[in-house]
Amino acid sequence: MKVVILVVNYRTAHLTIDALASLEPELASVAPAGVVVVDNDSGDGSFETIANAVAARHWGDWATVVQSGHNGGFAQGNNLAFARARARWDAPEYVHLLNPDTVVRPGALRTLVEFMDANPSAGIAGSRLEEPDGTPQRSAFRFPSVLGELEGMARIGPLSRLLARWIVAPPVSSEPCQTDWVAGASMIVRRRVFDDMGGLDERYFMYYEEVDFIARARDAGWTCWYVPASRVVHLVGQSSGVSARHKDRRRRPAYWFNSRRRYLVSHLGRPRAALADLAFVAGLVGWWARRAVRPEPDDTPEQLLPDLVAAQRAAGRRPR
Repeated sequence: MKVVILVVNYRTAHLTIDALASLEPELASVAPAGVVVVDNDSGDGSFETIANAVAARHWGDWATVVQSGHNGGFAQGNNLAFARARARWDAPEYVHLLNPDTVVRPGALRTLVEFMDANPSAGIAGSRLEEPDGTPQRSAFRFPSVLGELEGMARIGPLSRLLARWIVAPPVSSEPCQTDWVAGASMIVRRRVFDDMGGLDERYFMYYEEVDFIARARDAGWTCWYVPASRVVHLVGQSSGVSARHKDRRRRPAYWFNSRRRYLVSHLGRPRAALADLAFVAGLVGWWARRAVRPEPDDTPEQLLPDLVAAQRAAGRRPR
């Protein structure tokens, strides 16, 4: 098996079917290839809807639909999908994580596979994510850091220029480039890397799991690349609701804060994680001060600071 594509669905059955439809013409270019869809216990008939579509459209030769029986999150869903892929087919050369709220542009999958074939030191590569009209989304990033947390919340021109080296989401590149990490919405992984890392860390329910995975792969000597010739439409937030365009200020769920803290403590250590929190708060206060001087729309999630404080208090009460 050359590549298996893993899709984790949660209450987005029709988006998942659209994603599969966009994959169908692409699979022949990277054959042999297969797809495993895990329904993460949606409880809304998603499993039956997707399974029926696979049967009706005669996709069964290359697609498998699995019911997880338990919503353990994005990482657990992908690990289950990979296990089912290996049970059905030979061990793949590559594993491609694909969000259900995506549409694969022609040639996107082949481009990623060809890039990995040509660059044996690359462990991971990500697509250019874009809007339906082709507008690029930022999908190649720097690892979180203390100064990156400050800049990301403050977004004050002079400060951003001063901290340019630490901006988490730098401008979109038009050329392939090495990067710290790429968005898991369309990310190909060398199977050896997936095996060596033990899959995604299931302690992350959602968010930061791909950042953690790629950071661990980097520590093991693998590189990560952004490949803009691989173009994938990403209907932002449709699979999670956290960053949906029509709900820019939607309140962050508790698992976002938990995942963020787990990543910072694991990769920065507790003292620097605490500094990152202080930088986050300082940046937020700076943003509020900027808006007081020059009023403009507030796009920060509702209750962000109280929710951060509540999450930190809850984490402090948990046994270590």
